[in-house]
Amino acid sequence: MSSQPTAANGDIKQSRVGDISVVSVTGTVDMITAPKLEAAIGSAAEGSPSAVVVDFTAVEFLASAGMGVLVAAHGDLAPELKLVVVADGPATSRPLKLVGIADVVDLFATLDEALAALQS
Repeated sequence: MSSQPTAANGDIKQSRVGDISVVSVTGTVDMITAPKLEAAIGSAAEGSPSAVVVDFTAVEFLASAGMGVLVAAHGDLAPELKLVVVADGPATSRPLKLVGIADVVDLFATLDEALAALQS
């Protein structure tokens, strides 16, 4: 029986919508997967995008390590590059608001909302 990676392992995909880089994360963002997220955000920032969107729509658990990556990435990218987060629900947007990260990084409920705001 072969071992297949599961969504719980923090699957991360990168894409581009126009000149905006999108990092989509699935499953869990914790101390094990946070370095992958950090690397993906760094990679997404290459190539002169107008902004980087981190999409947590499919994240089931967001640990403090993942939130730390967002704060560090915001510090590294701002003010030259805007970092925004897509998160909706108790597993993602609630902790981001409680910890105060939503006060530092723009937070949107859907990817479409984030892209519309960045393209306007």
